[in-house]
Amino acid sequence: MRMHEIEITTDTIRLGQFLKLANLVDSGSDAKFLLAEGEITVNGEVEIRRGRQLRAGD
Repeated sequence: MRMHEIEITTDTIRLGQFLKLANLVDSGSDAKFLLAEGEITVNGEVEIRRGRQLRAGD
């Protein structure tokens, strides 16, 4: 899988917002579905929380 850098201008961003910013989903409901299906990983671990706060390096 190709990785792209996504620039954010705040200290943290919620995972659902990040997925939309990165154009990986069109809506929050799309993000919720992918998370519920276990399709999203953060730092190599499956993440199910749309509100997870991401920080630089995640």
